[in-house]
Amino acid sequence: MEQAGQAPPRILRMGLSGILVQFSDRLDGPANRRSLDFGARLAAALPEGVEEVAPSLGGVYLRLDPLRADHGAIEARLRGLVDGEASDAVASARRWTIPAVFGGTSGPDLDAVAAAVDLGAKEALADLVTQSLRVMAIGFAPGLPYMGILPERWDIPRKAGLTPKVPQGGIVVAVRQAIIFPTDTPTGWWHVGQTGFRGFRPGAAEPFLLRPGDEVRLRPVGQEELRALNARDPEGGGALVEAVLA
Repeated sequence: MEQAGQAPPRILRMGLSGILVQFSDRLDGPANRRSLDFGARLAAALPEGVEEVAPSLGGVYLRLDPLRADHGAIEARLRGLVDGEASDAVASARRWTIPAVFGGTSGPDLDAVAAAVDLGAKEALADLVTQSLRVMAIGFAPGLPYMGILPERWDIPRKAGLTPKVPQGGIVVAVRQAIIFPTDTPTGWWHVGQTGFRGFRPGAAEPFLLRPGDEVRLRPVGQEELRALNARDPEGGGALVEAVLA
């Protein structure tokens, strides 16, 4: 049975090769935690014919082998997992502190974002860096984390135009979320800061540095300190990030 206050998820067929277990159709913290927990439990014992499990902001997508998958049996398994759903989702495994420079050429949209949230630039920055951001999903590009959920005042729309390139390590915000770009990326989100963080490291044993469920704090530093951190660790790994196991 679903827990009190929780809506049962929708189980939707997506053609011959997919099934979506949808916990919410909008940005919602509890639904995201349910999605991550459900995806982890499902991935631990894949049903026959399921080739991939991909949690997202509000659901879990199953990619199927259409020649092997029995949709009815898989859906019955999913309903059984839903009935046994935990009252709370899996807790964050790791906490990160990521140094960053904000404003100026490293965050040219900070002033505009501050105006949109009805704060001064210093107050908006202080508000942002006091937030504990949870990685809700990895997607769009390899290692790209969608992090949130920011307070309601940060529910600002994307920009009307496209920024052709925000450099690797750029921090962008929109719609109550923050992203750290793992590569140079075009975007319609607002560029407010810059890190030396490399979220995607091709060839590494663990190419995606952040995982869904991780918690992230942004730590403001000056340009010189960030340059020194980058010089000490060009790979953008341990010297730039403090990771503390929960």
